[in-house]
Amino acid sequence: MKFHLAINLERMTPETDMIAVRDHTLDMVRMADAAGFEIVWAAEHHALEMTIAPNPFQILTWWGEHAPNIRLGVGVVNAAYWHPINLAGEAAFLDLTSNGRLEFGIGSGAYQREFDRMKPGLDQRDSWRYMQEMLPVVQKLWAGDYAHDGEFWQFPTATSCPKPLQAQVPVWVAARAPITFDYAVEHGCNILSWPLTMPFSEAEAYRARLDASIERNGGRYDGSWAVMRHAAVYETEEDREGAIASVRGVLGQFGNLMMQKGEVINGFPEPVPLEELDGNVRVDPEMLEENLMFGRPEEVARKLRMYEQIGVDAFVYYASMGMDMAQQKRSLALFIDRVMPEFAQKELVDAG
Repeated sequence: MKFHLAINLERMTPETDMIAVRDHTLDMVRMADAAGFEIVWAAEHHALEMTIAPNPFQILTWWGEHAPNIRLGVGVVNAAYWHPINLAGEAAFLDLTSNGRLEFGIGSGAYQREFDRMKPGLDQRDSWRYMQEMLPVVQKLWAGDYAHDGEFWQFPTATSCPKPLQAQVPVWVAARAPITFDYAVEHGCNILSWPLTMPFSEAEAYRARLDASIERNGGRYDGSWAVMRHAAVYETEEDREGAIASVRGVLGQFGNLMMQKGEVINGFPEPVPLEELDGNVRVDPEMLEENLMFGRPEEVARKLRMYEQIGVDAFVYYASMGMDMAQQKRSLALFIDRVMPEFAQKELVDAG
């Protein structure tokens, strides 16, 4: 199993210093780089302090200058917010300046609030159509001159300047719905899945959807499947309580955005009372500790083996969930020092 890091520039309150957030985020990326993480992921979100990510290519260029080994994942760009020529050029420029480390992730977005501001009139539930038109256009622009006359974009002959350094840029699709699994498998894309706070059975359901898509595609699929979970590794009761309280606080803001309840004031979503959250957002403390990648090092390793057994190729350690910066670093250090070595030893045994 490979390991990835997903981290945001994150402010939960106006009192948090933005310079401290900037420096902390880079420290975490450097830790992952030194530990041998395969990919670091930067998101795209707009006008939200809890996920400050107006341009993932800019963030990844910055990280890549300070972390020379880790691959740079766009996790993920929202197709509906971009023009294909612009997107192709931005992505290719990152690949060029990072010496071929781009991992290109594309998806359909999450929050209707963002669509109402970035793409007024578009229902988030329909945005997958933009993603499915965008991806092949970007790939054709990377290859050379191309003219497009599609449903959402039309332009005369153009090309991506620059071109990617990699002959074949790895492509990732954010997938939970069967239609997106089908698209990813048919087009040979890698897959990113996030079960939110749902139980392990949700990941098993994604595996079933992936297997069904592979069967419909004639049994052919050479891509990788990565699953992301909020992660907190701890040894003390104080850190355990801090992690659970922090993720519950984030879920209150996340619920505001997903359920469109409450206001967003100066970039900070008003938290929804936890008792009002439902659907995919589960907030019971014991259930959160069981469902998420929470626990002492040996417990986290046990959970990871469950994901490995259902065929997860990479685990995405999602570090941003409102924990204070010192605890985030303690957690990542424990994961690196006490969890990852068990999987490195297993790979050596398997290779032998």
